[in-house]
Amino acid sequence: MIEQTTSIDVAVLDAGPDEHGMTMRDPKRGAVFIGVARTRRPMRQRSTLAHELGHVVFGDWADNGDGDWSERSPVESRADAFARHLLLPLGGLRDFLGPTTIVDLGRLSAVVQRFLVSPAIAAIALEHAGYIDAATKREWKQSTTPQLAVRFGWGDQYRALAADSDRRRAPQRLLARVVRGYAEGVLPAQTIATLRGISADEAARELKEAGVFPAEHPVRWADPAELPDVDVDLAALDEALGPADESPGPSEPE
Repeated sequence: MIEQTTSIDVAVLDAGPDEHGMTMRDPKRGAVFIGVARTRRPMRQRSTLAHELGHVVFGDWADNGDGDWSERSPVESRADAFARHLLLPLGGLRDFLGPTTIVDLGRLSAVVQRFLVSPAIAAIALEHAGYIDAATKREWKQSTTPQLAVRFGWGDQYRALAADSDRRRAPQRLLARVVRGYAEGVLPAQTIATLRGISADEAARELKEAGVFPAEHPVRWADPAELPDVDVDLAALDEALGPADESPGPSEPE
């Protein structure tokens, strides 16, 4: 959705266990790239994407590495708040739950499933909307999505979401340009395979099934019969080397 509604390129990448997401910008071209880590926690990946989008919206560009990264800065807290309100707007929450006064774990699970957010984000929104108190929020923030999914019958859906968030994904515009290059016959299938994290054979098979084939560009000038006659004047070379009979013979030993 980010790629379809903005000019931002998004990729899902292999990353370390403590690396969740990052945003980069080319100040000369204005191009923006968001990268998030592969993970078996799909709700966290969605909140990371929304968090990084918040940095873009607010123009949180850092030109250097100065700063104390061990503390949660106001800029990071603002991006967290942006992510919460983007993924779970209070108006949407009230429309979904209605005027009910009974909000139990089943309702928490329903909110998590409907908006695809973590129980922590759902609990914060439920408190802000007036459905639960602070003590309940603190308790429910300790819940996990797999627990709620299994308990309330949507474990299969959660496993499908987890499998999808654990796959590498190349930016769509970049991949489209590479496929175009393959169709023009200037890039191999291996380039597409590398971007997508699959084998070259699998990439070639998918392209074939999609009706995408590399164009053939015959090199007409390579036929020797069609090469033009070239008149080479060696007079200048002969003059530089001198007559053939004046070439020095083998040197005599002293």
